[in-house]
Amino acid sequence: MKSLVRFGAILGIVGCALLGPQPMGKMSALAIPEPQILEKLRSVPVFTITDAQGAPLIASVPKQGQGQTGNASVAGIFISQKDAQAFVDQLKTRNPQLAASVRVMPVSLGEIYQITQANKGKPDQVQFAFVPAPQQVQSAKTVLQQTGQQVNEFNGVPLFLARGGAENGYLTIQRGQQEVIPLFFNKEELLGMVERFKQQQPNITTSIKIEVVNLESVLEALRTENDQFLTQMILVPSRESLEFVRSLQPAGAGQNPQVAPASPAPARPAPASPAPARPTR
Repeated sequence: MKSLVRFGAILGIVGCALLGPQPMGKMSALAIPEPQILEKLRSVPVFTITDAQGAPLIASVPKQGQGQTGNASVAGIFISQKDAQAFVDQLKTRNPQLAASVRVMPVSLGEIYQITQANKGKPDQVQFAFVPAPQQVQSAKTVLQQTGQQVNEFNGVPLFLARGGAENGYLTIQRGQQEVIPLFFNKEELLGMVERFKQQQPNITTSIKIEVVNLESVLEALRTENDQFLTQMILVPSRESLEFVRSLQPAGAGQNPQVAPASPAPARPAPASPAPARPTR
C-alpha cells in the first residue's frame, strides 16, 4: 500500500468557521468521479495488521450469500488504532510466534477504496472488513434509540452528523472557500462542535439533533450517486487516529509530513476543533 496520509489536508479544518443549517438540492444522477472520491478519502487514516514484509494479516472465513461455497480471504481494517493494537496484544497470548512478526500500520481509506474497486470480481480478491470502535457503535445505537427506533445492533462503522434550524438543515463549516458537511467518526468530537455552535446561535439550540449513518453506505453512495450532500460532505477522523499517525512522523518533518504504509502482498478531514457552523438540508 503506497498511498500517503497527508497531514496538511487532515488538519485543514482546525480554525474553520462554523456556519449553520443550509438547504440542499439534488444534482445530476451521475456518480461522483473517482478522483473526487479519492480526494475525500485519502486523508482519513485507518489501521491494518501487517507482517514484517508489509502484507496484511489475512483470515480465511466461509463465504456468505446464497450459493457461495468455500472460504474468502479477509483483512481487517480497524477504525481505531487502539483497537488494532488490542487485537495484536490478544494475539500474543493465542499465537506468540505470529504476534512477534506483526504490527499495526496506518493506511489511507482512499487506498482501501481504490484497491477494493480494482479487485472487484476477481476470484481470489482479498476482501476488507471494517472493524468499528465498540464505543462508537454503542453511541450509534443510543442515537437511534433516542429517535424511538428499536435497535439491538448497528451494522457497519458509524458516522455522526448534526441537523437543525428552521429547515432541519445539516450543520456545516466553512473550510477555505468551501462550505462542507462534517461527518465524524467520534460522536464526542461532533458534540464539541455542536456546543460551540450553540454558544454562537442559541436561538436554534433546541432544534439541533444528532444523526448517524454508516461508512459502508456512504462509500457505496459515493460510487453510485451524485447529490449535493455527497459533494459537500467530508469525513472527520478521530483525534486519536490523527495523533497516532502524527507520532510516526520524523521530528521536524514540517507542515505536510507523510506516512507511507508498506505494500501489501497480492492478496476533507481533521480533528474537530472548528471554530464557528450553519445547517444544510
